[in-house]
Amino acid sequence: MALPIIPDFITVHLGEPSDSTAPNVTVPFIDYIKNTASSEIYPTWPEAALRANIYAQISFALNRVFTEYYRSRGYDFDITNSTRYDQSFVRGRDIFDNISLIVDDIFNDYIVRAGQVQPLFAQYCDGIEVQCNGLSQWGTVSLANEGLTPYEILKRYYGDDINLVFNAPTTRALPSYPGVPLRLGASSEDVRTIQRQLNRIGVNYPAVTPRLNADGIFNTATEEAVKSFQRIFNLTPDGIVGKATWYKIKSIFNAVKGLAELQSEGLTIEDIDRIYQTELALGDEGTQVRALQYYLAVIGYFDDEIPQVRLTGIFDAATENAVRAFQSQKGLTTDGIVGRNTWNAITESYLRIITSLPPEYSNVAAEIYPGRVLSNGISGEDVRRLQTFINLASENYSYIPRLTVDGSFGNATENAVRIIQERNSIPVSGIVGPVTWYAIIRLAQLE
Repeated sequence: MALPIIPDFITVHLGEPSDSTAPNVTVPFIDYIKNTASSEIYPTWPEAALRANIYAQISFALNRVFTEYYRSRGYDFDITNSTRYDQSFVRGRDIFDNISLIVDDIFNDYIVRAGQVQPLFAQYCDGIEVQCNGLSQWGTVSLANEGLTPYEILKRYYGDDINLVFNAPTTRALPSYPGVPLRLGASSEDVRTIQRQLNRIGVNYPAVTPRLNADGIFNTATEEAVKSFQRIFNLTPDGIVGKATWYKIKSIFNAVKGLAELQSEGLTIEDIDRIYQTELALGDEGTQVRALQYYLAVIGYFDDEIPQVRLTGIFDAATENAVRAFQSQKGLTTDGIVGRNTWNAITESYLRIITSLPPEYSNVAAEIYPGRVLSNGISGEDVRRLQTFINLASENYSYIPRLTVDGSFGNATENAVRIIQERNSIPVSGIVGPVTWYAIIRLAQLE
């Protein structure tokens, strides 16, 4: 998960969630809040009351978007206009001028509990016909007339442990699903998200095992945890996190954390910190950049339209040029930035190449990274090739131990990988991604 953002647009279902005949409308988020506020409260109320109510309405809507409350349940909208579930929204209604001005001022501010990051599920009701545990809309009028500020009014209803987040970034909201299935050998922040969520779900559902090291590497333990989750929740137990499994995990995680409830266990900043970058661009450095360059180099070797790049670990002008060429070829936004769509397209192209090499390239096929991360517990021909190259490297460098070539990535293989990483200035993990694979191939080749 990332920090909350203010979405440019929000999709509203004009009916109850189960009403499949009701239409959806997609409107700018700021216009949605203006409409909701004009539908829910009176423009003649004191300004402090208006602002307190609008803060609650913003936070309520953002919680629905952030948790993907409806989308994680298979719906194609963010929120409904049914006041049984959400907030009133009347398509085409007039907007009150003073409410419009207030929303322009605070549409990107929202409520959080201290120490948490998700927008507060700011439950509210009119306070006359309907009572609830949250804010009383008519009650805010009395408090405003007493001279309380909007923040003081909100604390009366939601507690002293709330804060306001000001000027949150506004951008296009992307679905949390990464766009491609996650499976054994994947490595990304999305894998780390799944690992964290499965660990928390396992507290309430102990049959979801084993507990995972949230390192972003989709290893055999992660695969088994996914399978156990799928078995419990009646999904195909294939150990692959496709869209259905992704959103089922998210839905159950939201439920056990209470993220769509007024009183919530909540998410802390530590719960959503990142070790993988979401974008790579000019000037970036590190292992992720080196991995990108490896993929581009292989693609460029077989495709003359993609300029060759060197594996420097620095996102330089040559790397940007190769990215732009690739984006242009694939019909992507040609900005030279590697975001989700560009990365997915690069890995898809890479995998297509290595799985369909013509016979004349059979002599180099074995040296090309297999396209999945290899770690302890994995077995197969990819591991056998890895062990073979480690043994060839051991003939050139005495510090590298020889291995039994059995196709099983066990402790001995992991130890050899760690030694190679340490001696070649690669982050020591015992896990083989494209950077470590490339280093092993180079060590196996006599200069």
